[in-house]
Amino acid sequence: MSVNTTRTRTRDARTGRGPAATAASARRTRPGQANLAQLWQAPIAGTRPRPSAPAAAVVTAYLKTQVARLGELEPKVRADEFDSVHQMRVTTRRLRATLRSFGKVIPRSATSELAGELKWLGGLLGEARDGEVLPQHLLTSLEQVPVELLIGPVQARVQGHFAPRRASAREQIIEAFGSERYARLLASLDRLAHDPPLGPRAEAPARDVLPAAVRKAYRQASKRMRRARHAPPGPDRDVALHEARKSARRARYAAEAAGPAAGKPARKFAKQMKKVQSVIGDHQDTVIARQATRELGIGAHLAGENAFTYGLLYEHELHQAERLQAEARRVWKRASRPRYRTWMK
Repeated sequence: MSVNTTRTRTRDARTGRGPAATAASARRTRPGQANLAQLWQAPIAGTRPRPSAPAAAVVTAYLKTQVARLGELEPKVRADEFDSVHQMRVTTRRLRATLRSFGKVIPRSATSELAGELKWLGGLLGEARDGEVLPQHLLTSLEQVPVELLIGPVQARVQGHFAPRRASAREQIIEAFGSERYARLLASLDRLAHDPPLGPRAEAPARDVLPAAVRKAYRQASKRMRRARHAPPGPDRDVALHEARKSARRARYAAEAAGPAAGKPARKFAKQMKKVQSVIGDHQDTVIARQATRELGIGAHLAGENAFTYGLLYEHELHQAERLQAEARRVWKRASRPRYRTWMK
């Protein structure tokens, strides 16, 4: 018996894959579908593929990790554990970004419906997340207002405004978890993670495919940052920055997925995109907070209360937005340095 034969049988015994299992796997493969065992032994969720793995194996490994994470978070969201809604929302975004970024590995035409369902779930989670973050954001801002300028039951109105909205959003999430639609979404994710459709570059080495996809995402973010910089102050700039943040987030998640193939440079780039995303995210919080503050002020006025403090809050959020816009430009300038992009082909 040759050394190679012995190694093969040892590996088959360790993985549970013998000739019969391999043949059965081959019979189950449909035209245009992935048989990852033939490409590379794809890792289970949470593990890292080898740097020389095909693009399909690396992308699928990332998808498996995120699908497993989604399953772990559902009971935590049901139990109303701290930050669980936010983490589950982030997971849906990572999944959507992966499907969008690596269309040459997993065709977008085959996953468009699934991406839409992930957007649906993310929307529900976003409503609940806003109900958690916004009141805390406003209450924190109120702590900076001198006591003599806190006129009327401002804190109570903030809490009373958001409490029913948060409860309603949470109710919708729990209802969604028990729906057939959610069950179909989970089933589709499981199929995608274990038997994805293959694009034209799926079998190519990941290090030759994935960096180019990250570069494409980065270029979109760069274009949108320029657009935001030249947009007039006000709603136009707010919207442009929000769109730029989406692109930076997509570039970050694409770099995370490419990490096993691209190594440390990809992780450094992802870290820079995270900084950009964070600053512009804080800016978006001020946009939503201003909208909420205006609603609160109108409600207080109609109830016969003095709305002076809500005007102070609005002005505070406006100044914060201006500061964060300048910070976003500085952070982007650092993040877009060529040294963070030399690994992209």
